[in-house]
Amino acid sequence: MPKYASLSVLQNDLLAGRSSCRAVVEYYLTQIERTKQLNAYVEVWPAEALAQAGALDARIAQTGELPGKLCGAVVSLKDNICYAGHQATAGAKILEGFTALYSATAVERILAEGAIIIGRTNCDQFGMGSSNENSVYGPVRNAADPERVPGGSSGGAAVALQTDTCLVALGSDTGGSVRQPAGFCGLWGLKPTYGRISRHGLIAYGSSFDQIGFLAHDPADIARFLDVAAGPDDYDATARNVESGIQPDPGGAENGEPGPGTKRIAYFPEVLDSAGLDPGVKAVLLNFMEMLRANGHTVAPVTFDLLDFIIPAYYVLTTAEASSNLARYDGIRYGYRSPQARNLEETYLLSRTEGFSDEVKRRILLGTFVLSSGYYDAYYSKAQQVRRLIQQRTLAILQEFDFMLMPVSPSVAWRLGEKSGDPIAMYLADIFTVQANLAGVPALAVPAGAHPENGLPVGVQLLAGLWQEEALLAFGAQTAAYNRNK
Repeated sequence: MPKYASLSVLQNDLLAGRSSCRAVVEYYLTQIERTKQLNAYVEVWPAEALAQAGALDARIAQTGELPGKLCGAVVSLKDNICYAGHQATAGAKILEGFTALYSATAVERILAEGAIIIGRTNCDQFGMGSSNENSVYGPVRNAADPERVPGGSSGGAAVALQTDTCLVALGSDTGGSVRQPAGFCGLWGLKPTYGRISRHGLIAYGSSFDQIGFLAHDPADIARFLDVAAGPDDYDATARNVESGIQPDPGGAENGEPGPGTKRIAYFPEVLDSAGLDPGVKAVLLNFMEMLRANGHTVAPVTFDLLDFIIPAYYVLTTAEASSNLARYDGIRYGYRSPQARNLEETYLLSRTEGFSDEVKRRILLGTFVLSSGYYDAYYSKAQQVRRLIQQRTLAILQEFDFMLMPVSPSVAWRLGEKSGDPIAMYLADIFTVQANLAGVPALAVPAGAHPENGLPVGVQLLAGLWQEEALLAFGAQTAAYNRNK
């Protein structure tokens, strides 16, 4: 169990004098040292975190009040989120030694409300991976079983939270990179609506898919961070001006009651009948569905005839965007430059060859291919059309239902190296998470229980309509109450 399961408990202790921000940071630093063999962090900033904590403690002592909505919340940053004056490498050699000149908008906003940043966490290179094995810093290990992966690409963020080294972890989600690690590590993980949070300062993989998201032990903490980080930004035209004040209202969740109104939840029978769905994961999902029904909610089947097109459309579009976004890393302007290069052509060729992993190069090549003359219409253009159909169908279902329910992943966390030699098998691990990114809707990974055979964490996910994070988090809080009151 974490020392502090929620920010509200921590802040009550701060105000009552039972703890201090410095003591909290010292505890988390001890936890980081104790669990360093799991390789969740690539860099820790103890002096800065303690200085931030000391400044907050002084203000609390002086005023008797908390100086900010997030005061005392110790957070970790995924290695692809910029923090001014600190390195950000996106887990890749090509960005070796790069120091961010500015902070991501989300980072600036949480710091202004009293959050304390303790370090940066390991991730798959440029967010490309489902296991966090594809990092220049080596693989991250799942604390539930160190011989297994934590999920990716925000695997370091998930393990940082799983091992109680921070209260909230900031990650990024392009096709499930927050939710899948959350599911594999027994955590809550939110991918917001596309445009809810500015992407300014997030190192790009697929610009029309990427979103900063949060992992936490409590959906209320996610809501608090989302409320602070969300909103328009002069540096990102996709960041929308949507009504703020995002706080989950569990209603009757404290006593396990359904709360103000029961919900309609859709599920896909094709998912439950899929041969690729692990029987234990299916059992946990079915139990979750029965729990919802027992608490007065309607859980009904809906046919979704585009499931087979989700993964192909996603990988055509994201690799195309990656091919464009990663063209800037050339060994000339910043980052790694091959010492073997003797001329301009070799500088480009060797720097990119040595600086990118095999997976990143695979996606760059695929993206370049689908954008090339003669193939653009056959692949990229068709994938955009399929994306629009997927979004329209998803939004139509969410007009009739409050939420959609599906597994986070077809399986629990697999063993290290188990899928490394089969890129297609790795891509198929995202089959249930990429729909939310294609449609742009918010999705929440919910800890649903343990696998009946191996005891590993199993997550389910709930998808909601555009800008419906508040309802999504509130319903997540209700499901947590149902589990507590079993």
